[in-house]
Amino acid sequence: MYPLFNVELFKGEGVFVIDKNGQRYLDLYGGHAVISIGHSHPHYVAAISSQIERIGFYSNSILNPLQKELAKKLGEASGFIDYSLFLCNSGAEANENALKLASFKTGKSKVIAFKKAFHGRTSGAVGVTDNSKIIAPINEKKDVVFLELNDIQSVEAELQKGDVAAVLIEGIQGIGGIRIPSAEFMKGLRDLCSRYQAIFIVDEIQSGYGRSGRFFAFQHADVIPDLITVAKGMGNGFPMGGVLISPDFEAKNGMLGTTFGGNYLACAAGIAVLDVIKSQKLVANAEEIGNFLMSELSKIPEIKEVRGMGLMIGVEFEDDVAELRKKLLYDKKIFTGVSGSHIIRLLPPLNLRKENVVHFIEKFKESIAELA
Repeated sequence: MYPLFNVELFKGEGVFVIDKNGQRYLDLYGGHAVISIGHSHPHYVAAISSQIERIGFYSNSILNPLQKELAKKLGEASGFIDYSLFLCNSGAEANENALKLASFKTGKSKVIAFKKAFHGRTSGAVGVTDNSKIIAPINEKKDVVFLELNDIQSVEAELQKGDVAAVLIEGIQGIGGIRIPSAEFMKGLRDLCSRYQAIFIVDEIQSGYGRSGRFFAFQHADVIPDLITVAKGMGNGFPMGGVLISPDFEAKNGMLGTTFGGNYLACAAGIAVLDVIKSQKLVANAEEIGNFLMSELSKIPEIKEVRGMGLMIGVEFEDDVAELRKKLLYDKKIFTGVSGSHIIRLLPPLNLRKENVVHFIEKFKESIAELA
């Protein structure tokens, strides 16, 4: 599935991970944007430990008050207090269930998605993913149209045909290279979906939970989606996902289903994450530290482009970055990610501090110079 680096991690502490030999690494990738509040945060560890001593799992056919607590806190943190929450296990499941809801609501099946998008690895989610390395079954691909990001005319042309159930877009494209939809484009999508009675779905699986400097990245554009999908940073490493559902949708028994979604342990993890995001003001920290990091990166002449929001940043070079990433890991003890072959991707925990940025910039410059 993935190329493996020769590093065996033993534990994590805040924005650092530590290998079996005791070597510390600065983590600027956060397990693919999963680590939102930092590794092994004491409040998070205590919440999960306390819960597992009582009960870890039972089916969704019984009352679980933690689900209500999680939904209430997520609504308050995000501003979507009147939306319902469906809990599942991953981002791919969240997107699949959002597409089901759109189809149930409209009676249609066609989806508009966008080039270079990535929405997951289950069959339905792959079907709305524009990635030449992933081949979806033909029957999953036939009702999906991929358009260029920020091309509102092409979107309207498709919607005018009257057969579109949903428009699905990432708040910020992650695997697609940290590409940001313009505010005007997002507002245009919202207006067109309302006009042509299509469901506006925003995938905040990677860009949500404070990473962009707002709780959701689409909030920079001041739009209101019908459905919002979340995962990754939601559980800080505990597998969970969810769909925030507009009150325009009528809930019915059996409409959606899950075995493990919303289990006690997942809810305990999710509640702890929201507690820490609130108490430590991590959304504001992501904006402040992200702006500082992008400002410092923009001063490095070898970089072609720096783009992103908050602590979701792409650093593009003219040349392949594989050796640069290895040098950062093995020589400078810093974890980073990539998007394609020319972009270093930074998705650190949201509790990153200014001194961590200063250290990274110093080592980043050294690495670039040593590879020149």
